[in-house]
Amino acid sequence: MDLSVPIPARDGGSAVAPAPRAGLTLAALSLGSFMIGCGEFGIMGLLPGMADDLGVSIPQAGLLVTGYALGVVFGAPVLAVLTSRWERRRALILLSLVFVIGNLACALSPTYGLLMAARIFTALAHGTFFGIGAVLATEIARPGREAGAIAMMFVGMTLANVFGVPIGTFIGQAYGWRAPFFIVTALALLTTLALALFAPQSHPRAGVRFRDELHALGRPPVLMAMGLSVLASSALFTLYTYIAPLLSEVTGIAPERVPYLLLIFGVGMTIGNVVGARLGDWKLMPAIIGMFAAMTAVLVGIYLFAADTVPMLTLLLIWGALVFGLASPIQMRIVATAKGARNLASTVNQSAFNLGNAMGAWIGAMLIASGASYSMLPVASAILAGLACLLALYSHRQDREDSSAI
Repeated sequence: MDLSVPIPARDGGSAVAPAPRAGLTLAALSLGSFMIGCGEFGIMGLLPGMADDLGVSIPQAGLLVTGYALGVVFGAPVLAVLTSRWERRRALILLSLVFVIGNLACALSPTYGLLMAARIFTALAHGTFFGIGAVLATEIARPGREAGAIAMMFVGMTLANVFGVPIGTFIGQAYGWRAPFFIVTALALLTTLALALFAPQSHPRAGVRFRDELHALGRPPVLMAMGLSVLASSALFTLYTYIAPLLSEVTGIAPERVPYLLLIFGVGMTIGNVVGARLGDWKLMPAIIGMFAAMTAVLVGIYLFAADTVPMLTLLLIWGALVFGLASPIQMRIVATAKGARNLASTVNQSAFNLGNAMGAWIGAMLIASGASYSMLPVASAILAGLACLLALYSHRQDREDSSAI
């Protein structure tokens, strides 16, 4: 992907990123997404140890995922309003500093309650960072390559799952669950420095009222796209939040070997991030529909073969690819449909993703608390993925009907 030529913002803003600065800007954004991914997903492999140390049950520890997600849900719209007229480089730097403070507070929290509060505080900046960063990425991309530019930013998140989460799990098992949070704090400091050095000045549009942006945000295609975000992340987190105990208790993997399987899942995410972006730039909605259909089938496969190690390895790889194969196409769908409110919509979409995260972690917790086994979680995830596929089909049909009516 050639990002060497400065491209003006599609909504009338501006972004100046001459070569090779455009690439360095995307690298800084990718580092930020790597840092955020390590902080958000890193506790997945550490839940048993965290629960034991803090004196809570594993489902209660899993609610730390829900708390973080709800922090994103409520923080993204508020910060989107507060930063809507800020210079984007300055906004991204200040948001990355929130991650420095928040992750350090997580590492130092002595109780479950304080850790929950620190997780929520950290999460407040999550949605706005990704929202502003995704818009900036599309501004410096060539026309027709926007999904690829967003994928370049999200590659940091996939690498967090390939390397960050498994390594963090190893470190957490060896030195305690707090150690990974100290490492994420250092990554947040590096992100702040990289953004200060490389991010170009970029100004949102002037003279647009927030009320008009809200009106643009409320159009049916935008709302349906956000519904896809909610269902996609719900389908993921219903199962992924409890992937460590499922692998240990159902598949029979020794706890010290769980990071290796998480590594396989992360490799799949990396592959999916690249392939999904290319499919999205080719045919956006057919790609989304196809990946949701495939995800439903894979989750059914995980239910059927959860007790067999070799099939589980294959299914985890494919599941990871589909999970992040959908990320940039759905984000691009939001940007494409929310004309007149791209910055706000891109940010609020992170609330939609994380509302799904919270719902998924909660659904999983409620199922386990009601007596369901870990092996039933893939069934719930498959139902959610199937609903997303149906919604994507309906949205695509509405697009075609609207086009034929013009």
